[in-house]
Amino acid sequence: MSESLYSSCADVLSVCQAAKDDLAAILDPNMGFAPRLRQLCRDRITEAENSASSDVSQEELDILRMEANTWGLLQAIIPARKTEPEPRVHPRTLLATNPYTPTSTLAQAIMDSSVLLTELVVVREWLHETAPQPQHPEATTGYWKFTKHNVMQGLRTGSGIREGLVKELDPDAMNRGDGRSLAADDAGSEKSLAQALYSFVRAGRLDEAVELCRKAHQPWRAASIRGSLLFQWRAIANEQRNDDGIDDADDAEGWQGNPRRKLWKSTCARAALNPNLPDPERILYAALAPCPQTFSILKSACRTWEDNLWAQISILCEEKQTAEMIKLGGGFWDGGLAVLENMPSPPSQEEDVAEEEEWEKEATSTLETLGSVHVEDGPTADHAFHVSQLAIILDRTSSLLETFAAGLKNGNFDPESSEYPTMTRFFAHLCLYLRMIDITIPPLATQVILEAYLQVLEAAGQRELIAMYAGALGDNAVERYAMFLTSLELTADINERRLALTRAREHGLDVHRVAVVTAERTIDRAFELLPQMKGPLPSVITLQATPSDIELLLLRSIEWTTFEDGTHDTALEQATVILRYFLGAGRVSLAKNLMEVLPRELASIDQPEERATEYLHYRQFFTIWDSLDRVVECQSLEVSIMNRDTRAAWLSDYKGLMDQAYDAVVKLLTSDWMMPDETGDRRSRELTRVRQIYVPELVLRLHVMLYASREHVPENLKRALELANIVADSRYKLYDDFLHLDGRRLGEYLDAVRRATIAGLEGGGSDPFKIIITL
Repeated sequence: MSESLYSSCADVLSVCQAAKDDLAAILDPNMGFAPRLRQLCRDRITEAENSASSDVSQEELDILRMEANTWGLLQAIIPARKTEPEPRVHPRTLLATNPYTPTSTLAQAIMDSSVLLTELVVVREWLHETAPQPQHPEATTGYWKFTKHNVMQGLRTGSGIREGLVKELDPDAMNRGDGRSLAADDAGSEKSLAQALYSFVRAGRLDEAVELCRKAHQPWRAASIRGSLLFQWRAIANEQRNDDGIDDADDAEGWQGNPRRKLWKSTCARAALNPNLPDPERILYAALAPCPQTFSILKSACRTWEDNLWAQISILCEEKQTAEMIKLGGGFWDGGLAVLENMPSPPSQEEDVAEEEEWEKEATSTLETLGSVHVEDGPTADHAFHVSQLAIILDRTSSLLETFAAGLKNGNFDPESSEYPTMTRFFAHLCLYLRMIDITIPPLATQVILEAYLQVLEAAGQRELIAMYAGALGDNAVERYAMFLTSLELTADINERRLALTRAREHGLDVHRVAVVTAERTIDRAFELLPQMKGPLPSVITLQATPSDIELLLLRSIEWTTFEDGTHDTALEQATVILRYFLGAGRVSLAKNLMEVLPRELASIDQPEERATEYLHYRQFFTIWDSLDRVVECQSLEVSIMNRDTRAAWLSDYKGLMDQAYDAVVKLLTSDWMMPDETGDRRSRELTRVRQIYVPELVLRLHVMLYASREHVPENLKRALELANIVADSRYKLYDDFLHLDGRRLGEYLDAVRRATIAGLEGGGSDPFKIIITL
């Protein structure tokens, strides 16, 4: 499906949602929701048909055409269902006021008094509009030219008329039962003409059918077709006139239509049932005057599902009009003066309602048969769009949505098929359309359908549209949009993520909640794939490799809650969780990267105190870690060739950095840094693990630096040994953190202290405490 179609549909939805309180705007016949979507489909079809390089298949074009037609059906039916009907005059009132009321006026009053009949007439007009283009037969140069030539030649030569050829040229020449027929060419032309006329009738284009008859030199056929028009005479119908007081009548005599339509209709039915007539002729007459008696004839011409629907609805409309007209006695124009003298007594209102309900049941039952009707050409009766159209006509949109949603849940639709994106897009917008105009829809089915469309949008890469449609999920909107944002993983940079949250706000979603849920889902996903913090303590030095994608995902998960001040509390909570994991896994560089991307405002959060203190300890740790790195960096700057001033400056910097590092480490070690509580919960265990890794690491790093600097700063050797006293001091409980990894770290530290002690004896003497006392 074209990406522009996704965004264009979203634009229409956005415009109409902005005007959701203006029902008239949403139902506008030109700029309303349904007409706009219908036009989008038509434009897409036209674009594909006119493009030589189009990659749209014929199947996709057909499904788009069906969608366009369905939006047209919705626009034809829904506005009347959502608006209050204007007061109408009952047909009996018309006759009581004016016994000479023309049949067209009575027919209009009959239609206005029945909601279902009005809708069926509207559906019939929609079927006319969406019918295939009528056929145009080859042009003829005269009336039965070849037959006429043969007859005239036989008469001139005296050889007689050819065997089997008609003797007369009147319209009934073939129907006298003598087995005679037209010349082959004329017979073919007659068949083509009858078929073409049927296609015009099927499309509701009677005026063009009449004109075609005249061009074929058969005005009698034109008269037969015009006989279907109801008798109209506004001068005697008490109808409203134009502002200039002149009747709006096309006919010069002031009346139009067929004043003897009842007789005409019975004649058409007899013609349709006449086995002596060619099938195309019978089908044409059955289409002009549809009735149950001629249904089998008309059905033989129905190739598509739409043809079958048109035939059934045409019969229902015609029969309802006829039945109601019979109840009225037909009026003067159908019943003559006898009707005026014996006007039937009107039934009660209760009888009227009961009769209408009975007819509605019969009509509904008839239309329901279309759900399984056999189709010769085109999509079958169980195609999703045909099911939709029938449900719309029967006003069963709720059950339609439930059925489609059930099919989605049960896997009845193939997401890889070319129809699937179109179907889900249509049903998603149908749900939103019905919701906008306050037509009740099943909430669970709506969620399933919108979820399916969101998956289509994700697969199509339409990220910018997800928030709009996720926002329509109501209570599930935040969870669903968060699910989409989680799925982005590492494919979206920080600016794209910020923009995605902005879209959430634009479409009415709780941005803070979206950010929190997205971050939580991302963290949970990362922890599912990352190794658990169990087993031996890691080596900090050997674990500074390139981070994996899952580690980066965990690192970047915090971004979602750092964009807004309102989520900084959550960001602090999540940051401490992630920092504990990275440090507990020995991934110091990743933990440091995380600290660098966190907003400064987190440091000002002081509640809850436990969390704020933990965050403060992380900041202290990385300050010390950086200071130790600076000492190493400064130490590497020493070269053998330095002049006195340069060496003095370097030594000053080196000593200063060493002093800062020593003071900071000792301050941290003599405080309750990362000291866990006694609950024994997961957080306490993780804090214990962090202490067990980094207390020995800091002590050893500081000791090694002090020991290595003894030649430049002799007093640092004393500091290194004094550090051992701090480690051994029971007040600080530092030695507990060395008693892991089978005591390996304690052994490393004791060995380092031993070397420092030996170094203290290098100046002479045998007292190991001499260095502490003298320096």
